[in-house]
Amino acid sequence: MVKPLGTGHYDSLQATLDRRFARGFTISTAYTWSKTIGFIDNNDSEPSVRAIPYLSRNRTVRGYDRPHNLQISNIWELPFGKGKKWATNGPASWIAGGWQLNNILSFYSGTAVSVTASGTPLDMPGSSQTADQVKPAVAKLGGVGKGLPYFDPFAFIPVTDKRFGNTAMNILRGPGLANWDFGLFRKFDVSERWKVEFRAEAFNLTNTPHFSNPGTNASSFNPEITDPLRRYGGYTEITSTNNPGRDGIDERQFRFGVRLSF
Repeated sequence: MVKPLGTGHYDSLQATLDRRFARGFTISTAYTWSKTIGFIDNNDSEPSVRAIPYLSRNRTVRGYDRPHNLQISNIWELPFGKGKKWATNGPASWIAGGWQLNNILSFYSGTAVSVTASGTPLDMPGSSQTADQVKPAVAKLGGVGKGLPYFDPFAFIPVTDKRFGNTAMNILRGPGLANWDFGLFRKFDVSERWKVEFRAEAFNLTNTPHFSNPGTNASSFNPEITDPLRRYGGYTEITSTNNPGRDGIDERQFRFGVRLSF
């Protein structure tokens, strides 16, 4: 096999809107509406379906495709202190002056996932199997955690004979993401040359969990088991976070620092 295999393309509409207001307030907005199509592969090296007559099954929306991506950031120099509107001198100026607020708000779509099934009946080594969809529409239930399905588990069934499932790859999407990073800065003019800046930053300020994609192996589901903690076997369940935060940590983090410039 000659690899990498196949081609791909990316199309998008990208828009930005920036506005600088009076008295130190600036806002910047960037939005991307896009689609990425290419050959599905395992670890970016081999296609998920290796049999030549079925190579077309590899071409679909890529697993990292996010149709919508909105980023909003702003900087606000608070109107206190020397040269500002209020508290221009005296102790009030020293206490309230020089502060700056920074915000970054992120909103984007979840990534695409395939609903898979056991490849034992297919008996095609090195190829991924998809499930059969038996309902015309797949309801999004939104559950998070063991025993709480994210999508309708009865919308798919495993394939039990030597054929591929009737679904393509990457037909569903996992949870989207919303995140708020916040910063509070303070500048001190020690002298005309020496300046000190205090920084306090919070990543994921609201401590909002950003969930990973649900399990998608329909063969793990046993509807005859009544215990919801055991019947899904990971199928349709979300049991982890995708850790998009700083240093790969999803929980809220604070960072403090001092910057000296001269």
